[in-house]
Amino acid sequence: MISKETAEHYVWAEVYDGWDLTKRAELSVIHEYMPAGAAEVRLFTRRRGSSSSCYRARRGLKLRASAEFGSFSSSLTFVHGLKNMLEISRLLAFCFALQSLIFAHGQTLPSSDDKAVPLVIGETFTIDSKILGETRRINVYVPPDYTKSADARLPVLYMPDGGINEDFLHVAGLVQVSVGNQTMRPFLLVGIENTERRRDMTGATENEEDKKIAPHVGGSQAFRRFIRDELMPQVKRRYRTTDETAIVGESLAGLFVVETFLLEPDLFDTYIAFDPSLWWNNQKLVSIAAARLRANPKLNKTLYFASSGDRGVAEITQPLADVLSKSAPAGVKWHYEKMPDEKHSTIYHPAALRAFRTVFKPNVNGRM
Repeated sequence: MISKETAEHYVWAEVYDGWDLTKRAELSVIHEYMPAGAAEVRLFTRRRGSSSSCYRARRGLKLRASAEFGSFSSSLTFVHGLKNMLEISRLLAFCFALQSLIFAHGQTLPSSDDKAVPLVIGETFTIDSKILGETRRINVYVPPDYTKSADARLPVLYMPDGGINEDFLHVAGLVQVSVGNQTMRPFLLVGIENTERRRDMTGATENEEDKKIAPHVGGSQAFRRFIRDELMPQVKRRYRTTDETAIVGESLAGLFVVETFLLEPDLFDTYIAFDPSLWWNNQKLVSIAAARLRANPKLNKTLYFASSGDRGVAEITQPLADVLSKSAPAGVKWHYEKMPDEKHSTIYHPAALRAFRTVFKPNVNGRM
């Protein structure tokens, strides 16, 4: 917002925010649009957490800037003041022209000599976990709603199998397009990259065949402690979040989701599982489900689960739905979706699309 008081001294105008420009840029300013009261134009670019760079153009000259940028915000400062609304309007025209230049430059097809650069879709950091005794990588997708306002706070969707070479990219894509077309509320997506997946996703088992699937199994309780005591506090420190949380997983990660819903339901608000491996430990989770639900009559959570058409999957998933229909407390919202046309290898993406539209449906105004 440009105020009269601001115009008496200088004008600060936001051109764009958070744009990734990862190639060397050469920009030319159309000097005819420079306000009459401006002797010099300064374009400031600032990386988050680092110093700013300044590029200048005096009247009648072109602004030529070569620099490599990460995510940055930029602004224009017109020195020597602007005295009237006509000059302010010319300033706005200038900003529009510069923004168009930057956009056009970013859309220019690269020549064969251009060096390819990484394509950035999110953020990543690591946690040195004392609970797990190892370093864990965390990948985060931040939807545009978060960056549009400094006051925005978003709920968090956690996902095991959250590595770049696992399920993070396609789930981040679902969140991006679903938030964009307003079929789900905006969430921060926090992916937990695997180290020993079959250890972390499974509980203790008495079945000797189960124990053969990996060198280590039965670590789900420790993995939940890692999420609760190390990961969640880190996410709250790093990002502006609400208290709402959810978790999504498939196969063994789906088993972890259902196990957490039954054993530690207060950890998340919403639980989403696709083709959960309920065969684990002789289907012990299903056998204890009714008792666990009856022991928590005031439970107020959401559970969405789905099964593919692969042989035997629905047969071990339907019993969980049967238990819920008889024993789920009134405050539990649950839905079981049979997807017989999908395979275990294909269910995640289409099931997640349906689940997000169902359990994260936007309010009437399309946003939280």
